[in-house]
Amino acid sequence: MSVDGWNTLLVLGGIRSGKSEFAESVVADAPTVRYVATAPAGDPEDTEWATRLAAHRARRPGSWTTEETAADPGRLAAVIAAAGPNETLLVDDLGGWVTVLLDPAHQPADDTATIAELAAAVRASAARLVLVSPEVGLSLVPTTPLGRAFTDALGATNRAVAEACDAVALVVAGQTAWLKPAAAPATVPAHAVPAHAVPAQAGPAQAGPAQAGPVPGGPGQAGAPELTAASARPVTDGPDEALPEVLTPTVAPTPAPAPAAAAGPADWAAPTMALPMVATGLVIQPGMELPMPDDYTGPQAVDRLATLDIPGAGLGVLERVVGFAAATQGTATPTPWGAVRVLLLHGDHEGGASAGAVPGESGRRARQARAGKGPLARLAAENGASLQVVETPTSAPIEEGPALTGEEVEAALRYGWRLAEQAADAGVQLLVLAACGAGTETAAAAVLAATAGAEPPAVLGRVVTEHGEFDDAAWMVRCAAVRDALHRTRRSAREAKDVLAELGGGDVAVATGVLLGATARRVPVLLDGPVGVAAGMVSRDLAGQARHWCLLPDHGGRPGVRLAADVLGLTPLLDLRLDLGEGATALAALPLLRSALSLAAGLPVHPALGGGDDEDFTEPEPAGPGPASTELEPDFTEPGRAGPGPASTEPELDVTEPVPGGPGPASAEPEPDFTEPEPAGPGPASTEPEPDFTEPEPGGPGPTTIGPDEPVAPGRRAD
Repeated sequence: MSVDGWNTLLVLGGIRSGKSEFAESVVADAPTVRYVATAPAGDPEDTEWATRLAAHRARRPGSWTTEETAADPGRLAAVIAAAGPNETLLVDDLGGWVTVLLDPAHQPADDTATIAELAAAVRASAARLVLVSPEVGLSLVPTTPLGRAFTDALGATNRAVAEACDAVALVVAGQTAWLKPAAAPATVPAHAVPAHAVPAQAGPAQAGPAQAGPVPGGPGQAGAPELTAASARPVTDGPDEALPEVLTPTVAPTPAPAPAAAAGPADWAAPTMALPMVATGLVIQPGMELPMPDDYTGPQAVDRLATLDIPGAGLGVLERVVGFAAATQGTATPTPWGAVRVLLLHGDHEGGASAGAVPGESGRRARQARAGKGPLARLAAENGASLQVVETPTSAPIEEGPALTGEEVEAALRYGWRLAEQAADAGVQLLVLAACGAGTETAAAAVLAATAGAEPPAVLGRVVTEHGEFDDAAWMVRCAAVRDALHRTRRSAREAKDVLAELGGGDVAVATGVLLGATARRVPVLLDGPVGVAAGMVSRDLAGQARHWCLLPDHGGRPGVRLAADVLGLTPLLDLRLDLGEGATALAALPLLRSALSLAAGLPVHPALGGGDDEDFTEPEPAGPGPASTELEPDFTEPGRAGPGPASTEPELDVTEPVPGGPGPASAEPEPDFTEPEPAGPGPASTEPEPDFTEPEPGGPGPTTIGPDEPVAPGRRAD
């Protein structure tokens, strides 16, 4: 069942009505599509027909594959029947198929039986299937026998296939009218419709056992769904139905913890995505096709890390965080998650599953979180995350019977979906799944044993008392409860909803709905504990794409989490061994994950790889008078004239730079003091104690002029 509420769809329409374009748009979100072409090749000289076929081929994305069935009309039913639940097929169109069916080359044949085989294959199809067919029933009766045979056969085909499909759409002049299900408003959330427009009684599509779940409701909705079975379970009371309050924990100003100020009621408009629903009442079914993260931006982001200006080997295992964020954000330069919401699921498991748990302790933890106290609320405040405490159905003893009824499972799945929708509508960029119920690890172990074939003692962690001691007797009781539950359900189906009803319970069912809803809205989820990974194990059978939106920061030392992570392909990033309750470790690791994303997004490319050098190595100019700067190879100054003005220089000579006493060029005035550079090399000129005109020593061989009062150059004798 797809997220749109159907698994098989028949698209009818006249010539040039836009039916093929509509069918292609319906499956455009699928990762891969198998296009089944039924039309024969036609006359090679018919250029108009060849142009039509070329236009169809040009519209198909490169990721689609094409399969031809024109050679054998009976092969179409075989192709549909062989398609798997994770495949998407687009058959275009049945008019071409009927043309081949009536071809004299395939006669004599039982056309009625062939059409019945096609309808049976469509009805039993496990794949997502879209069929396109011309609607010829509105035209005049053809005047030729062949024309009448074609319209009769195509009309019979359309009727048989329409009856077998979940949904039927008619495209007229580019506009789509839904013929099946008959009650089209059933696909629209009731609270998105004005109160005066809601009918007094539910239509056929709104009735049915599956309507017991908390589908979006609104004012005036008749027969509002409930999630009942215990006083602690969430109950929707018609017009007053509301999701749990979203809290915003704050950091206490003093070391002593203080209750955080709760935020006002959550601002939640109508969801932008309607919950899937069809006339049969089926909502969430195996084989849903939900979005996948970007296949290209993740590897691109990891490859980009090798080019950044980072000293050392880089981010290490945190490179996986960058790749995950890039794929879920759809960009090679992901940014740190801003708005984060923690969903704390509170639901106890009765019977042996909760052996060793202190009665009422989980409820106290939930109330503590609502008050802004405790490790989870404190860590949420430190990360600037909002907190939502969700009451889930209490689960019956699994060793004695099902944990939930089928109706309660449907309701819990929808309830979790709505929680994810609410978060997405509020702009949340990351969800953190947390849980605080009694017996949650036992339920998760039962789910793992049923879905992965694990032995309960190997995946069930030891029981720790409130005093920090191990209670092995309670651990044995929990193992026995899982053993008895598996024995009781040994002949039961292992479908996702069956596992939730028999073993998982309310918190795992709601968590599964959260994962599905978050995947549909492209919101990544941090898993941290047994409830989260158990929900991941169940969700993979409902929508295989869900696990790709999950990240596991740490396994927490729990054997069940390790096994589930291995099955789901989730490699834990850290090994902190924190045991602060499910969800707390993810929040403790969140600042580190954000830091990795900040570095990946903010650091430039290394200069050696073409990046800019953002450091200026130029020395600033002196602010005022000071020692004169010198050249690497200074020239020697020749004494200037006696008259005022700047000293004249020979072409090879440079004027002596001024002393620190004042700025300005050197002059030949009698009063100024001229400095003589040292012959050893560059450096500030030394000053004689009394004003005097000095001559620098020559730097090499050459004539030396000697005055009566001037010093003798080295190597010369004064006459």
